[in-house]
Amino acid sequence: MAVGTVSSLLDAASRGERLKREEGLAILREVDLLDLGRAADQRRKMLHPESRVTFILDRNINYSNVCNVSCRFCAFYRREKDADAYVLSREELARKIEETLDVGGSQILMQGGVHPGLKIDWYEDMLRWIRENYDIHVHAFSPVEIRRIAEYSDLSIMEALKRLQAAGLDSVPGGGAEILADRVRREISPLKDSADEWLEVMETAHSIGMRTTATMMFGHVESDEEILEHLHRLREVQDRTRGFTAFIPWTFQPENTRLKAEKASAVDYLRVLALSRLYLDNFENLQLSYVTMGAKIGQVAMRFGANDFGSLMLEENVVSQAGASFLMSREEIVRLIRDAGFRPALRNQRYEILEELEEPEAQRVDSRARI
Repeated sequence: MAVGTVSSLLDAASRGERLKREEGLAILREVDLLDLGRAADQRRKMLHPESRVTFILDRNINYSNVCNVSCRFCAFYRREKDADAYVLSREELARKIEETLDVGGSQILMQGGVHPGLKIDWYEDMLRWIRENYDIHVHAFSPVEIRRIAEYSDLSIMEALKRLQAAGLDSVPGGGAEILADRVRREISPLKDSADEWLEVMETAHSIGMRTTATMMFGHVESDEEILEHLHRLREVQDRTRGFTAFIPWTFQPENTRLKAEKASAVDYLRVLALSRLYLDNFENLQLSYVTMGAKIGQVAMRFGANDFGSLMLEENVVSQAGASFLMSREEIVRLIRDAGFRPALRNQRYEILEELEEPEAQRVDSRARI
């Protein structure tokens, strides 16, 4: 595509005009990185003119590591008979939730493997117990977990979701999306749901008033065209439902996995992040991934379209076992957001602001004096 044409497309996208799939592909491949970042930043400013970058305080609780899906990219799962296989007890779960609440957390993100021995009554009992004992948002069970819960319990997706919602499930995380292109899914996770099946669970959740997030794990066997296919399919569902609260792309972490691929670079990550801001014109929130990319790229990402820093995770077990090890304190996240020129704010899962973290007046005066 001609340089002038791509430049005009980029300018139009920065103003919120919709890109076609082939136009998004041309931008991903051909546009200078800094030009792409500037366009994504301009689009972010249109959607979030208050210069606020949010984050949430929560805990990732993996209630079990038993899984029979055996994804090639996963270093976390175990078989039922493995010595280190587990299902959390109520006592262990209580400790983790109470620790989260003690430091001001508002949410638990609960995911596990696909455990063939657990049917819907087990999940309902756990959710009811949480709801009866704790005031905390439960963001839990990826689409593949929900589909298998339904299958193992002889229920439809709708029936399973309604029962889980009635028991205490508040929202659904976007895990397991990987790349929403079936060629890729057959290669990296042949026992996992198809792209259509993943999207069906999300759209069904949206139909009963349940909000969800959407994700993408890239940097392995996918093509540029398949990245655009992923974004396009999410955009189509969002057009119909407006049920996705945020999009979170991250890069594949190859360590300790059976899927061998060259690790995506920071440039690769920033290009895809910025394109996501431009292509997903109906997504309000774009979350960066400091867990896989680290603090410095996290700061750059705020100028490449991201308006959310993600989660101050009190615990993370999945990507850390695949080689990512970037976790931060609340103070560090606040400092990184401020140093990048933004206003930090604590949010909940619905992106409602819980606390504006204004810089103390003495520090603002001192900063002006140094300038």
